[in-house]
Amino acid sequence: MSGIKALILSGGKGTRLYPLTFTSAKQLLPIANKPVLFRVIETVRDAGITDVGIVVGDTAPEVMAAVGDGRRWGVEITYIRQEAPLGLAHAVKISRDYLGQTPFVMFLGDNVIQGGIRHLVRMFLESEYDAQIVLKEVPDPQHYGVAELENGRIVRLVEKPREPRSNLALVGIYLFRPPIFEAVEAIRPSWRGELEITDAIQYLVEKGYRVYPYIHTGWWIDTGKPIDLLAANSLVLEELEPRVEGYVDRDSALEGKVVIERGAEIINSRIRGPAIIGEHTRIINSYIGPFTSIYHHCEIINSEIEHSIVLEHCRIEDIPRIADSLIGRRVVITHSPMKPRAYKFTLGDYSQVGIL
Repeated sequence: MSGIKALILSGGKGTRLYPLTFTSAKQLLPIANKPVLFRVIETVRDAGITDVGIVVGDTAPEVMAAVGDGRRWGVEITYIRQEAPLGLAHAVKISRDYLGQTPFVMFLGDNVIQGGIRHLVRMFLESEYDAQIVLKEVPDPQHYGVAELENGRIVRLVEKPREPRSNLALVGIYLFRPPIFEAVEAIRPSWRGELEITDAIQYLVEKGYRVYPYIHTGWWIDTGKPIDLLAANSLVLEELEPRVEGYVDRDSALEGKVVIERGAEIINSRIRGPAIIGEHTRIINSYIGPFTSIYHHCEIINSEIEHSIVLEHCRIEDIPRIADSLIGRRVVITHSPMKPRAYKFTLGDYSQVGIL
């Protein structure tokens, strides 16, 4: 869709996802075996947008190596360096040369939304709105930026209100026309030292610009915390189309929505969907699922795993049951027959272990 650009924000450190994000950008953590950032790029592409700017920070080399020039998605990517995480409005400010006078959609690179944004983008381009903000009804609005509406327009935005006057949260998808640059130049940093996008949108409201909501009715997840990552993984897994591109022996059973990716081997095992088994992963004498993603080049032997995400190059052997877990890259979990019986750990900072 010509006449509109996309700005994807991929600069944050992901401290709430430590230790998984010590060595990796949070936007590259996989949901159903596909990095969240790739899902955002596909969402933008599927809305007809081919001109994509990605704002990057400390994890820039990793993001750039993973994403490249965008050719594999049929988009052209421009990288915009943000020297420090100084806020979403600051990201808009430093992207002004790239964006020019073109309308644009801004999308947080760690968000997963059901159903895409094609209809929303078309609606915005056909309107005379100066800004359109995607909102979602949530049960706990005090944890989000919240919008208050009057006569179908946004009149007030409050960041994490103690006593919310609305249950409509900002989900991290925004459509803007050039007046937003006037707003980001006019506002001052908040108490956090950041230029807040909520302040910029409030400026537009107070100056009489046309700021309208779009209330999203499908699911939406901000994958900022481990529990959110598992929830998003479950929702996306439920929408998978089953397919088998790897090898499944005759002693194995696949139940429900199961994806076996290229080069994977399932031997004498039961995979209960929704579940996805990554490329060149071997599952032997094990039970996997439901709501479980095993990423590429893993080995699961004589073990049971459900409602979990296992990242690449892991080996799990002789573990009777793992549930509700996020397991990082190159983790080895094995059962030792040695006496005396003892738990033996080498755990990184911020690790959490639950033992029965």
